[in-house]
Amino acid sequence: MSKPFMFEKPLGMRDTLPVLYETKNEVKNHILSEIEKWGYRFIETPTLEYYDTVGLASATLDQQLFKLLDSQGRSLVLRPDMTAPIARLVASSLKDQSYPIRLAYQSTVFRAQQHEAGKPAEFDQLGIELLGDGTVSSDGEVISLMISSLEKSGLTSFQVAIGHVGFLKALLLDVVGNEERAEVLRRFLYEKNYVGFKEHVKSLSLSSIDKSRLLDLLKLRGGKEILGVAAEIVQTEDGKKAVAELKELFEVLECYDLAQYVKFDLNIVLHMSYYTGIIFEGYGEKLGVPLSSGGRYDELLEKFNRPAQATGFGIRLDLLVEALGEMSELSPQSCIIFSRERRDEAVRIANEKRNNGEPVVLQDLAGIEDVDLMTEQFDEVLYFIGKPPKGGAIV
Repeated sequence: MSKPFMFEKPLGMRDTLPVLYETKNEVKNHILSEIEKWGYRFIETPTLEYYDTVGLASATLDQQLFKLLDSQGRSLVLRPDMTAPIARLVASSLKDQSYPIRLAYQSTVFRAQQHEAGKPAEFDQLGIELLGDGTVSSDGEVISLMISSLEKSGLTSFQVAIGHVGFLKALLLDVVGNEERAEVLRRFLYEKNYVGFKEHVKSLSLSSIDKSRLLDLLKLRGGKEILGVAAEIVQTEDGKKAVAELKELFEVLECYDLAQYVKFDLNIVLHMSYYTGIIFEGYGEKLGVPLSSGGRYDELLEKFNRPAQATGFGIRLDLLVEALGEMSELSPQSCIIFSRERRDEAVRIANEKRNNGEPVVLQDLAGIEDVDLMTEQFDEVLYFIGKPPKGGAIV
């Protein structure tokens, strides 16, 4: 294995320069403020978790986990998502708090990339989890808060696509008969390979009616009118129950006056396998991948011995900034350049400005390589150089 170049970074890792950092921070603060208004409490979890608990429960592909060993030889992982760590926390540190529980987070998560240039392996995520509430009202609350958060971030053109794991599972199993065959079709949908899906359906030994039911699945994208079509395609009780939940969800979103942001897409398959019910993705204009996603996961907390229904969402901060399309200007700063004999005077003025909330750089003249080049980055430059004149005026 060759030694990395001096300036080379590990695959998927990125540097964040000041302009991007300040932009991300500004966007993040708008979202955090909105989440707090909805009554969610912020928590933090460790960057490192045990592989046998959070690592396995996260449903992240094993090859995407960053693994290492502690001094006792136990397998650890860098957290690949926040849902599983929060489930662990709720079942331990918050085990005495009654449901429902509303929690929020802002964290960095890690997923190793396998030779995928440009795809991040480390990214900032903001989100919420509503644990212990199985009502459609809670699904509506979570989706509405995600939409409101995107609005408050400054994003003006976006859409939320909503699907249902239960509907898709019921239809596929009813038509093809077993989970193995259903998984093949589900994989085509996850990859959004609709041509491959159609060709595979045509190759199956099914009646023309059942093939039509599967092909009609691809048409189930649009407004609430497609839910009537979905109810005709699916024939099982579980499938019809899922459609009824989606109809009720639309009514909830209308209560929040946010239905205009929503479309239904009953082909959605998310990468996390723990989802069990209503799922959703947020898309920004001209952004080909979801910038936010989430859904219901009613079985995950059983793995931590505190069963509860739950739902939540996560927003990828890097993708949201990309969708916004504009960088913030760097916040204004002034600079005071001083010579040794006027250091006291320069420090006093700098402290006065800082106490008034003004960002100030205090720079010894002897430490500057090129004065003109350095001062270009500041909005105001004050010089305290040479012997102080009478009255202490600035030179």
